[in-house]
Amino acid sequence: MWFLAELLAYARERKKFWMIPLLIVMLLIGGLILLGQNSAIAPFIYTLF
Repeated sequence: MWFLAELLAYARERKKFWMIPLLIVMLLIGGLILLGQNSAIAPFIYTLF
């Protein structure tokens, strides 16, 4: 979590707010990958792609 806090602080300090939606999308895709590995939700995730 400290990594995300540092990235947000960097974006705030350097005025690079375009990075925030990119980070959110990357986290969502990572979460879908983790959920899709071995769970009951996997067949529903595969239908999204």
